[in-house]
Amino acid sequence: MPVIDPGTGEVHEAAVFVAALGASNFTYAEVLESQALRHWLDAHVRVFEFLGGTPQVLVPDNLKAAVSKPSFYDPDINPSYQDLADHYGCVVIPARVRKPRDKAKVENAVLQVERWVLAPLRNQRFFSVAEANKAVRERLTWLNERALSKLDASRRTLFLELDKPALKPLPAARFEIPEWRLNAGVNIDYHIEFDGHYYSVPYPLVQKRVDVRATASTVECFHNGQRVASHPRSYVRGKHSTINEHRPRTHRLLAEWTPSRLVRWASTVGPETAQAVEAVMANRRHPEQGFRTALGIIRLADRFGKERLERATERARHLGALNYRTIHSLLKTGLDQQPLQSAAGPSPALQHENVRGPDYYN
Repeated sequence: MPVIDPGTGEVHEAAVFVAALGASNFTYAEVLESQALRHWLDAHVRVFEFLGGTPQVLVPDNLKAAVSKPSFYDPDINPSYQDLADHYGCVVIPARVRKPRDKAKVENAVLQVERWVLAPLRNQRFFSVAEANKAVRERLTWLNERALSKLDASRRTLFLELDKPALKPLPAARFEIPEWRLNAGVNIDYHIEFDGHYYSVPYPLVQKRVDVRATASTVECFHNGQRVASHPRSYVRGKHSTINEHRPRTHRLLAEWTPSRLVRWASTVGPETAQAVEAVMANRRHPEQGFRTALGIIRLADRFGKERLERATERARHLGALNYRTIHSLLKTGLDQQPLQSAAGPSPALQHENVRGPDYYN
């Protein structure tokens, strides 16, 4: 369905989500920004609320938001979609690829929506998805109230008689849409990174892989299908959420990784790098939280060389910004190769006939 951007005049072809119930053909339609996972899941939440209950089986098409990997015998359901189905007590049985009869009811519903909902609106212009949905809801009400040609009843009448009594009640809590990150690496500081924030997991999982599931309020980590950590979600980038029980009990931690070892390793690059690594760990609540940054600084020597890294850390120290991003930026832009004094001193005055200068104002 075309939606016009009021600012630019650009026409965006919005997606139309269609769902239908098996016995009554009761139909739901909604205009979505796209077929992205979040929009797909949001539409399911709203259709369940529209119906006032949940069905036992969902039969979706094989779009990526529903099926991660199509298979004739054993399709892989998108993990977030499976979470939604579990929350509402549904089973997901995707239609087979190129087998439209597996979802014949909704195929017919798409035809009816195109004919009786979208076609009558084709000459109207919509400047937002919400505006388009308002018009679609009006036409959808007409469609569901319209008498079926071969039955002396409407879709709504059949829904109230056949499908409504079979629906399961909605759960007490609305579904929170999760984000998944599979095979996230656990660093030597026993933290994983998600959306710019660092969350701890039990330290025996160092250098192993975990799956991360995040909602608007919670971040959970799973290893081999078992939940190993749960944190309140934080949107503060670059900070750490650490559970004390996840920390090792001695300082022979993390397969010999200790602050002193990292400082000794940095010393092989030079004293400025060692000082930078030591400062990074000293500025953390727990020294282990600086391990990742310290390793990143040391490994810059492999890419840019030890001499350049020494000059970059020295310059970062003079700037009062001993962190990985500053040091990497100095190396990437080549500022480490400029004389330190000239870079720190005042820039020369601009000489040009159109520049008045301070004497003009005396």
